[in-house]
Amino acid sequence: MGSAKKSSAARTARIEEMRRAEKARERRNRILVITASVAVVAGLAVGGVVLVQSQSDGGGSSAGDAKNAGKFVTGKDGVRAWEGDLGRNHVTKAVDYPTTPPVGGDHNPAWMNCNGDVYADEINNTNAVHSLEHGAVWVTYNGDADKADVDALAAKVKKTPYTFMSPVDGQKEPLLLTAWGHQRTVTGADDPAVDTFLQKFVQGEQTPEPGAACTNGLSK
Repeated sequence: MGSAKKSSAARTARIEEMRRAEKARERRNRILVITASVAVVAGLAVGGVVLVQSQSDGGGSSAGDAKNAGKFVTGKDGVRAWEGDLGRNHVTKAVDYPTTPPVGGDHNPAWMNCNGDVYADEINNTNAVHSLEHGAVWVTYNGDADKADVDALAAKVKKTPYTFMSPVDGQKEPLLLTAWGHQRTVTGADDPAVDTFLQKFVQGEQTPEPGAACTNGLSK
């Protein structure tokens, strides 16, 4: 009898131990399920935020393409005016501009210094466009430009606030002047159109952000 009682008690103890272990497993499983659910929900929330941010920030490698749709219309003064929307979003990736050099559109948050700055090498279009937004005129040239004209224009730029200059090998004309939404070809440094363009478009009516800084930006 004593042996049977001991065996029954041992069996009862094992059953109770197994029940406690089963309950512990169930608690662990519930915790794992809850934790996994929270992680999934958090991941979806973060993914949604990232998606919204990427959409508002231009997203892909050709941010702002649609907002640059339009065409040039040339006036009697020889200035080409862009007819179409020009995006003004800040983006951190490349923008596929429809013109070379661009006359506006989505651009990098940092602008190129444009307080009479002359750059010996090509600069990033997205930074240069930000300078145009501040009311600067961008003087550009390609490999066909006469060196004497390039030097004379550089000297003029250095004396003119809210201007900057750089080579753009991809442009068709040897010498170009560009402001936000406007552009024209000039024949040389002594072309009267140079001074006319500067007088009209340096901080001109086309400026989206008049008075914005042309210093404390990028210098190369």
